[in-house]
Amino acid sequence: MKEKKLVLRTCVCSKEVCEKKDLFRIVRTPEGNVVVDLKGKANGRGAYLKKDKEVILKAQKSKVLDRHLEVSVPATIYEELLNLL
Repeated sequence: MKEKKLVLRTCVCSKEVCEKKDLFRIVRTPEGNVVVDLKGKANGRGAYLKKDKEVILKAQKSKVLDRHLEVSVPATIYEELLNLL
């Protein structure tokens, strides 16, 4: 039986190291669009945010995703993340 490897990533806002399943992946696609990557396979530059309302709101306020993805992240992305909680 194959043992499942624990995959850890760091939240760009809280700097917490969490399992991948406890984080959202937000991606800037090669075309420059920003999408929430639920499968974790989308092409492009990705950043991880903890699945936590306070962290998402703090990320929106501090524009940490804008800096990591080097693009302006629309408010609809944050709304989508909050709806997915």
